[in-house]
Formats: sequence, C-alpha cells, structure tokens
Amino acid sequence: MTRKKYPLELTINGESVSLSVEPQLTLVELIRNHLMLTGTKEGCEAGACGACTVLRDGAPIRSCLTLALSVAGQEVTTVEGLAVAGKLDPIQQAFVDNSAVQCGFCTPGMIMSVKGLQKKHPHPTEEEIREAISGNICRCTGYVKIIDAVKAATEI
Repeated sequence: MTRKKYPLELTINGESVSLSVEPQLTLVELIRNHLMLTGTKEGCEAGACGACTVLRDGAPIRSCLTLALSVAGQEVTTVEGLAVAGKLDPIQQAFVDNSAVQCGFCTPGMIMSVKGLQKKHPHPTEEEIREAISGNICRCTGYVKIIDAVKAATEI
C-alpha cells in the first residue's frame, strides 16, 4: 500500500527545499531522516524534553509535535543553521567556552530556545533565561553552566 505524498516547500537554514512528504511526517523526522541534519535531537517524542527545538520564523517550536506540512512556506532554522562560514554563533561558542556541554544531547535544543529568546530580548535577565530554557531538560549539568553561557553570550 502506497501512501499519498504531498508537495512541501520551505526554507531550512536559508536554503529552499522542495520535496514530497507523507502527511503524518513530523518536522523532526523531516530534518533528521530526509534532510540529514542530525543536530536536532529526537528525545521524548511528546514535546516534554525540548531536545527537538528548532526555530520557525524565528520562534522556538518542538519539531516532534509539528507536522512537516504545517511549515510550508516558512523559514526553519536548526542548530546547524546558526554557524556562519564555519564560525559558531556566539551562543554556541559561549556553551563551549563556559563548559555548558556534558553529554550534548540537550545542547542543540537549549541553544535554539536561547536563540529564540535572544531574538525577542537581546540582553535577557537571568529570570528570562530560566523561563526560556524551562522546557528543556538537561540531565547532566544542573543548568548553572548553561545559564552562565547564555549570560556570557548576551552581555551588553
């Protein structure tokens, strides 16, 4: 039995993408399995852990809960799309510099949540940082170094 596929056009990390997808395909599956952008992690598949966070038109979303077809015509940014010409985004670099990475599984989702925050609040308070990452679960660092990294990356 062949399932019907539907055309999908969107922009991922600044590049236009056009393909056909099944209607039940999630955005995280599209990103990881079809586009081979494996920085976005697939964790709980229920929107609870935040590992699959990407930006849709600049706002953080859980890609495991988002159908790929629902982002037609929109701009999606994954963690791979933050680096420019091989140079890490300041938030990515701050995670490295502040030892905010342990196992690394949560890191892409954390970074994307913070990037979404930074678009709204370029110099967030610690309370705003904590709120922005409250939906991202880290089982290794205890969040202190993550918050320090975000503060370092967003200081005036």
